[in-house]
Amino acid sequence: MEYVILAVVIAVVAIAAIAGLVVSGRRRQQLPPKSQAPVITAPPTPREPAVGEEAAPPTEEPRRTVEEVELPLPEAEAEAGVEAAPETAEAVEEVPALEVPEPTAGRLVRLRSRLSRSQNSLGKGLLSLLSREHLDEDTWEEIEETLLIADVGVAPTQELVERLRTRVKVLGTRTPDELRGLLREELVELVGKDADRTVRSTKHAAGPAVVLVVGVNGVGKTTTTGKLARVLVADGRTVVLGAADTFRAAAADQLQTWGERVGARTVRGPEGGDPASIAFDAVKEGIAEGADTVLVDTAGRLHTKTGLMDELGKVKRVVEKHGPVDEVLLVLDATTGQNGLIQARVFAEVVDITGIVLTKLDGTAKGGIVVAVQRELGVPVKLIGLGEGADDLAPFEPGAFVDALIGD
Repeated sequence: MEYVILAVVIAVVAIAAIAGLVVSGRRRQQLPPKSQAPVITAPPTPREPAVGEEAAPPTEEPRRTVEEVELPLPEAEAEAGVEAAPETAEAVEEVPALEVPEPTAGRLVRLRSRLSRSQNSLGKGLLSLLSREHLDEDTWEEIEETLLIADVGVAPTQELVERLRTRVKVLGTRTPDELRGLLREELVELVGKDADRTVRSTKHAAGPAVVLVVGVNGVGKTTTTGKLARVLVADGRTVVLGAADTFRAAAADQLQTWGERVGARTVRGPEGGDPASIAFDAVKEGIAEGADTVLVDTAGRLHTKTGLMDELGKVKRVVEKHGPVDEVLLVLDATTGQNGLIQARVFAEVVDITGIVLTKLDGTAKGGIVVAVQRELGVPVKLIGLGEGADDLAPFEPGAFVDALIGD
């Protein structure tokens, strides 16, 4: 009897175990895998086994080399339907198209309207005063005051008023056309029609022409250097840029961006590095490339800091180990007026300034600063900035400038 009961128990346990295995198998077949591989738009790769398929035999698939495998497009491009470009040696890196700067000949004439909008008060004020029926002492004092407000300077103002008084007395009758012609002649003479305003940027026997760009912080010096590169490229020069402003954050990046737009190489160093060393390397690179011009952007100097001004002198001396420095252009903000003359005077004591670049003449600047700064330094204004555009730096032309001052 005991053997019968034991056999029955064993049979029941066996049946229960078999039933459990059957149910588990059915559930395993019905349930989907817990995780699935992502959808890939590229050619399929071997699929990793899902849950429950650990023991499945590996699937034989053709093998490919690394060069044959195509990577999937980024998600944004895939949604837009962009096809992958074929891999060729020429298409490894896309080079942006170079910009073609506007020709510099007559550029100031094209920008005349911007200058005249902010400067007409000087010309119109003088014409209005000179057109009065009686030019008494009070009127001449008003003329003198108008010139002083325009930042012409005391000595140039006195000279201009004296010449005007003499010529008006000799002229007698004063029609509007006669007055305009008279005023134009005297202003052109005051600005200086015979000065050499050429930027010396032509390659010579010793190597490329070297141009140092100097000035205090905030006058737009790095931007002016980049725009000057465009002026030279527009005139057919090949240019190398030296990013010797190692104190201002991102100055080198800014200059390099300007250079890349016109195909000019930029020589740069670490932030806080030695500016003189970078300037030296830039000239060395210019010699190696056979470039026409090397433009060196120096750090913005506070003209009250003796140490920094001495360092600027060091930059010039180190560069001269390669050869002479052809130009030292001082960048001045035209809106600073007489304060700009103080800056100019201190810079001239450290390096020999050969030319002046006046920026921001399209704003609230007074055109008389052109006369005053030339008298102060004894060097000509060679370039003026008339806007924010890339080609808004123009060679200075006295006649076009005066025409903009006195209007039509």
